[in-house]
Amino acid sequence: MKLFTSFLTKGTFLGLLLLFIPNLTLFAADSSHGINGGGLGLLWTLPFAGILLSIAIFPLVNEHWWHHNFGKVSAFWALLLLVPMVISFGFSATLYEVLHAYLLEYIPFIILLLALFTISGGVRIKGSFQGSPAVNTVILVIGTLLASWMGTTGAAMLLIRPLLRANEWRSTKKHVVIFFIFLVANVGGSLTPLGDPPLFLGFLQGVGFFWTTTHLFFEMLFVVVVLLILFYFVDSYYYKKETNTPPQEEKEAFGIEGGINLVLILGVVGAVLFSGVVSLGTIDIYHVTVDYENLIRDVALLFLTFLSLKVTAQENREANGFNWFPIEEVGKLFAGIFITIIAPISMLKAANVGEGALTFINNAVFDSNGEPINEMFFWITGILSAFLDNAPTYLVFFNAAGGDAQILMNEMSHTLMAISSGAVFFGALSYIGNAPNFMVKSIAEQSGVKMPSFGGYLVWASVILLPIYLVVTFLFI
Repeated sequence: MKLFTSFLTKGTFLGLLLLFIPNLTLFAADSSHGINGGGLGLLWTLPFAGILLSIAIFPLVNEHWWHHNFGKVSAFWALLLLVPMVISFGFSATLYEVLHAYLLEYIPFIILLLALFTISGGVRIKGSFQGSPAVNTVILVIGTLLASWMGTTGAAMLLIRPLLRANEWRSTKKHVVIFFIFLVANVGGSLTPLGDPPLFLGFLQGVGFFWTTTHLFFEMLFVVVVLLILFYFVDSYYYKKETNTPPQEEKEAFGIEGGINLVLILGVVGAVLFSGVVSLGTIDIYHVTVDYENLIRDVALLFLTFLSLKVTAQENREANGFNWFPIEEVGKLFAGIFITIIAPISMLKAANVGEGALTFINNAVFDSNGEPINEMFFWITGILSAFLDNAPTYLVFFNAAGGDAQILMNEMSHTLMAISSGAVFFGALSYIGNAPNFMVKSIAEQSGVKMPSFGGYLVWASVILLPIYLVVTFLFI
């Protein structure tokens, strides 16, 4: 870690920058104010790959160092792209690309996550629940149903602590958390843009709010039913082998503290719906066109976040174990991700017309006649979502498929289904596939659950999920 810190601070950045220089003369600013990715070499994907690999590796190597330096790592990779862009394309084109990424994607994305995280963190579910297979299955069903409407982050943060309390007496319980990650933190968010970050990015690109509700419903239902049945039998097996006995203590009545936050979540749904159905005109900010209704939505979400903090007792949040670290980590890391993804997206747009270094990706997901291979879209989007991050991966393949929401929702609806379900479903395959996964793991470990290592979880997820996704491919894709 000391070596990497020195790498960040003592000029090695300039050395890496030189690697870009041989290609600089090949590029020119795009006529539409941005950059032209047709002449970009694969080296320009290095910052994007670097930041995602950093997210995957550094927490495993030295978690303490990572928790104190992830913002610096994110900034390093962002600068490693921005400086060559300024040299190559000029300040004006670079500024346009950054504003385009931030105003249209990153800022709305992080505001929605902040609102769902803060508001759900103000709701505390009370009650004495004993972690039987039936009770655990009911909690998973409720969480899965809520995930599409209050986000996988919101639903996971709302229900993980009641689930852990219910199973506190059991000696074997890691499987309960693993299936919770599968269902509540991932697959359950398939039906609306509120559910999972990739779908919200699709909504920002023009995909209808209820498009995934109608097109992914049966696909999601199949996966959910199979996982719930499998969970019930697995949990029943471990329950019968349990040597501990449920505690005999005074029962706490079921109740909800901070229930006003449930009303505020409805406000979040309303704000997002408003921005999707109302058209109030646009404003140009340095050639970037921003819709007024989206600005109103974001201001409304920030107000609802502020209102939740004001109306929720601090004791209630403390009892929930609420703190700001998870959203701080996501905010800083994605600030870098949305910068570093500028070059790959530009390259994919060029690949769509047969130009540039990423044409091999286009060739892998389209046949010789130019028709999309939906199975490849599903699996390539999925595998990359599992080991990188599902939100930017969705964006990459959304653009690889043409990036036109109207065409994707209609003539290429099966392709968009493949991209959407691949990004959401495969987010459950590893701890780094979706933002709530690591949050749930951390909370579980703080509660004394011995969770699998990164590789151990990957084995669990691969054995359980991949056969299901193969069946999904044949039935739906």
